[in-house]
Amino acid sequence: MNDNEVTKQEIDEVSLIAILLAFFMPPIGVAIKDGIGVSLIINIILTFLGFLPGVIHALYVILRKKV
Repeated sequence: MNDNEVTKQEIDEVSLIAILLAFFMPPIGVAIKDGIGVSLIINIILTFLGFLPGVIHALYVILRKKV
C-alpha cells in the first residue's frame, strides 16, 4: 500500500464522519470538512433559518470536489 492509498482511505473516513454529523449537527460536519470560514458561517445561518437548509448545505460542502 503506497501513500496515495492511505491518504484516500483517510479522506474517505473523514468524509463519512462529516456526512453522519451533517444530518445531526450540520455546522460541525462543515467545520470538520472545510474548517472555520465562510462556508461555516453560511451553514450556521442556514441552520438557524431552518434545519433542512443547513443539512442540504452541509452535504453540498462535504460532497463537492475540490480541485
